[in-house]
Amino acid sequence: MTDLSNFFAGRTEQMVAFLEQLVLMESPTSSKEHVDRLGDFIAQECRVLGAEIAVYPQEDVGDFRVAVWNQNAPGKPILLLCHLDTVWPVGTLETMPFRRDDERLYGPGVIDMKAGIAISLEAIRGLVERGELPNRPIWIAFNGDEETGSKNTRVVIHELAAQVGLVLVMEPAAPGGGLKTWRKGMARYTIRVVGRASHAGNAPEAGINAVTEAAHQALYLHKLNDYQNGTSVSVTTMRAGVASNVIPPEAVMDVDVRFLKASEAERVERAIRQLSPVLPGAQVVVEGGIDRGPMERDDQMIRAFQQAQNIGLSVGLQLFEEGSGGGSDGNFTAAMGIPTLDGMGADGTGLHAAHEQVVIRSLPQRAAFLAKMLTDWDMDAV
Repeated sequence: MTDLSNFFAGRTEQMVAFLEQLVLMESPTSSKEHVDRLGDFIAQECRVLGAEIAVYPQEDVGDFRVAVWNQNAPGKPILLLCHLDTVWPVGTLETMPFRRDDERLYGPGVIDMKAGIAISLEAIRGLVERGELPNRPIWIAFNGDEETGSKNTRVVIHELAAQVGLVLVMEPAAPGGGLKTWRKGMARYTIRVVGRASHAGNAPEAGINAVTEAAHQALYLHKLNDYQNGTSVSVTTMRAGVASNVIPPEAVMDVDVRFLKASEAERVERAIRQLSPVLPGAQVVVEGGIDRGPMERDDQMIRAFQQAQNIGLSVGLQLFEEGSGGGSDGNFTAAMGIPTLDGMGADGTGLHAAHEQVVIRSLPQRAAFLAKMLTDWDMDAV
């Protein structure tokens, strides 16, 4: 082990204790009060470490906070993306308490992503204590509504990312400790089919069956799939009909689209916008659109990963590439063309599940890796 690795390994128990504090402060997205309480606690921890805190107030969700070190130092900032909120309602600790065994920690939000917050602050704390905090701007963002899609805060994320040279997303590592070098983008559509009601027994021919029209549209949508290239187009729900003896006058479909490439998002978007009815007299109305672009494994991503892989080796960490069909705040920054590496957080499993857990040894390992990334990252190499 390197000197830096040994240093953080010696702080494992402090990291565990701090992570326990975070888990015990329940912070579901739906409770602004609880998310803000956690945000205030973390902001104070960052101030103790020498940060200045910027707060972006939010009306309906937890306030968005940014901790800033070395604001006036030369070069573009490195931005760490964290989120304070979890999917677990207040009171979950009563049935899913924080606990520990020889190798793992358990509890609501422990891996997604309070371990990522603990690693972020521990990396800074270690560098400060060692006198090695680099003379470069370092920002840590704490989002309060990531779990519900960052609907309220994505504007702030875009504003921050436009100013930085690297984004490190503190979401959990891929199983086994890999970095996520791709994430699928997503689009959501609601397709409303309008037909005409009529008595199903007396005059079925006088109606326009919205379910039949919706079936035509669903089959067309299915043809847009390109699984080989990572594109899926899925009709996920359908609502239709008013009574068992009435030709349905309306049908509504929800469509989930995932894609690995921006070009695929554009292809599917054009096709869905151009939907036209098959049955005479029917109408098709499309709502929704692209929610977030993909985090593409392009040349820039490959260069970024290779540099991170070399930095990881310098602290004894062997990194590999992985990806995810789900999104994170990293989708926003990567789609902007900002170098972005995801999965910088702890190793573990059980995201959004009752067995949510963190591998304890990964905490100091990832803290050492993050600290080395902050000191050694070469902006010009990406």
